[in-house]
Amino acid sequence: MNSTLSTSATELVVLLDETANPVGTAPKSEVHHGSTPLHLAFSCYVFDQRGRLLVTRRALDKRTWPGVWTNSCCGHPSPDEEMEQAVHRRVGQELGIRIGELRVRLPDFRYRAVDVTGTVENEVCPVYTAVTTEEVRPDPAEIADSTWTEWADFVSLAHRTPWAISPWAAEQIPLLEPELGGNSAAGEPRAR
Repeated sequence: MNSTLSTSATELVVLLDETANPVGTAPKSEVHHGSTPLHLAFSCYVFDQRGRLLVTRRALDKRTWPGVWTNSCCGHPSPDEEMEQAVHRRVGQELGIRIGELRVRLPDFRYRAVDVTGTVENEVCPVYTAVTTEEVRPDPAEIADSTWTEWADFVSLAHRTPWAISPWAAEQIPLLEPELGGNSAAGEPRAR
């Protein structure tokens, strides 16, 4: 099986039991609904060498949280794909960039959120950071807009108006803040 897609070209997600152990797969197109099963995902926060965070606005035709501002990239690993490989793959596909060595910041992050349509996100979602030196070339099917912002400004936004960003970013930011502090690029791996 191709590590990105199954032989039928259907993207699969990894289903999990309540203890976060894999219990099967399902087509991504069929997983997100009113009773979304727990599944594996990831979030990545990409910084430039000046320490600015790349934030993205989800495409307007996304199934969940269309048009909402969020962290740099989110996605799902394929069934036989290592998590770090999946992050590199999706960052390349969605943002058109390569990133430096990943650092897992929140290895056990888990959340459940319901959007205005009643669609549920229910994910075990490790959170990563990385640095890039490349110019972003977003895929318009995934990203409606993107901008570089100061980490402190995004932290402030998450605290003041968490409803203005994705629910996963609103939950992740306070957990990332103690580790990243005011200088997000401090200790970050160098971009490739």
